[in-house]
Amino acid sequence: METFKKVSIYTIGSILVAVALNFFLIPANVFASGFTGFAQILAAITPISTGIYLFALNIPVALIGWLKIGKLFTLYSFLSVAITTVFLEVLPVISISEDILLNSVFGGVIIGIGAGVILKYGASTAGVDIIALILARYSDRPLGIYFFVINGLIVITAGFLFDWEKALYTLVTLYVSSRIIDSIHTRHVKLTAMIVTKKPDDLQIAIHEKLTRGITRIPAKGGYTKEDKEMLMIVITRYELYSLQNIIANVDDKAFTNIVETAGIYGMFRKDR
Repeated sequence: METFKKVSIYTIGSILVAVALNFFLIPANVFASGFTGFAQILAAITPISTGIYLFALNIPVALIGWLKIGKLFTLYSFLSVAITTVFLEVLPVISISEDILLNSVFGGVIIGIGAGVILKYGASTAGVDIIALILARYSDRPLGIYFFVINGLIVITAGFLFDWEKALYTLVTLYVSSRIIDSIHTRHVKLTAMIVTKKPDDLQIAIHEKLTRGITRIPAKGGYTKEDKEMLMIVITRYELYSLQNIIANVDDKAFTNIVETAGIYGMFRKDR
């Protein structure tokens, strides 16, 4: 049932991404973020469709992600890309409005809802997300830098190939979609979870079975009950939040968990396999 629920949600999110592209962004020559934006640019200058380019660009990334990031995460992410590709090919490209600002805003809202729902349930729209995760594992730079560079290239390319007005409207779409994703899930690439639990050993084992993250255990005492507990502190990426929530619910559904944004970290972030 959990798998069926996830696939259903990824399908809905992917359909929304396809609707945003075919009904708003592609007719207005306004571009989305990441590999979707690159696929749009390539489709605009060649006879091949956006969907085909999106699928083709993600194949090598999925293979690398399968080896370097995690099989289940990559599988679900590539599934969302495949569904998006199908609906990009099935749905016609229709210009609902001639107003480029309306296309930019509504396209950004709808694609943000689609991508945000996919992120919230433990996958991604693949492409740049997977590349950024891989690069971040081998450097001390935060993931946000890679998103900034890739999206900056999309905006500059749009400006040179079409006109700078289109590039500015692309910035509008990127801003709107990121704000929507932020409200549905989170744009913060690293999060700190502080889990107060009476089952620290069981929870630590369960977390380490699913996530390759170090855990700091801190003695704690209930202020009202005076019961001895422990607080498990763990830093995760945004993609691991859904998995962590499920782990906690399954092991100790009475645990108190506080999730906060992490501005930066120093020292060991991950536990090597």
